[in-house]
Amino acid sequence: MKNSSKIFIAGHNGLVGSALVRKLREQSFTNLVLRSRKEMDLTNQQAVDAFFEKEKPEYVFLAAAKVGGIHANNTYPAEFIYSNLQVQMNIINAAYQSRVKKLLFLGSSCIYPKYTPQPMREDALLSGKLEPTNEPYAIAKIAGIIMCQSYNRQYGTDFISVMPTNLYGPNDNYHLQNSHVLPALIRRFHEAKEKNDPKVTIWGTGNPTREFLYSDDLADACIFLMEQYSGNEIVNIGSGIEVTIKDLALKIKEAVGYEGELDFDVTKPDGTPKKLLDCSKIHSMGWRHKIELEKGIKLAYEDFQKMHADEKYSGRF
Repeated sequence: MKNSSKIFIAGHNGLVGSALVRKLREQSFTNLVLRSRKEMDLTNQQAVDAFFEKEKPEYVFLAAAKVGGIHANNTYPAEFIYSNLQVQMNIINAAYQSRVKKLLFLGSSCIYPKYTPQPMREDALLSGKLEPTNEPYAIAKIAGIIMCQSYNRQYGTDFISVMPTNLYGPNDNYHLQNSHVLPALIRRFHEAKEKNDPKVTIWGTGNPTREFLYSDDLADACIFLMEQYSGNEIVNIGSGIEVTIKDLALKIKEAVGYEGELDFDVTKPDGTPKKLLDCSKIHSMGWRHKIELEKGIKLAYEDFQKMHADEKYSGRF
């Protein structure tokens, strides 16, 4: 990509999209094309086709998606599969029709089979049964990856797919029921601190392990791959470091300054017992994460406090 290349970031107001905008601007990319939901409905094929025909972006980062934690996936399964399939199909096909030079599609580590050998290699995709709590979302994301690969094979496009681990950072969703575990815990500990609650309840046993990556590190990796990688094989993006949910909660508790107790509700589902990506492929290319978990949690909590005080972000709460 050249600094003057026209780059479309689909979903630029979200966690990943906003990180991509920050990183691209940091690296002096000046011709970014951005559209909010009010300006363009990505589930509307005619609107998307018209946008690509008019703007003719050279590069596309497909970061738009309907995402959420266990509760959201269990509550809105139809919305998760329908919306994600629509957005992906519209953008990928429009990118082909308008002869986009390159597209990067964001999958997710949660779409690997539930009992994938750890750490999870890229070739584990579709090798077993999915985690039931997020199957509709996973199937939609898998369809997006296969669509990119199919267009590459049939039309000679340059569409690549990446598999990020669990993400967190600025502009995250802090809804207590619909968010992912790390931002949800930030909010729970913050509110418990404000109310002087004696304990914070956490879903599950606290024993599952997870890997986390700060969103700006993901954005850096995506730009790196957009410039350095082409191929039909997916690429994992993560830190390579895992932590139990209990230890994660303790780190967040410390960052927030909460002094109460942890209460693990074992009647609630744990989800996948262990989830760590094998990042040897991207590491061999020369990329590694820069922001460690403790620092990232502090930065995320600072962002939460700013968002909490700003009414325009009320929809994320």
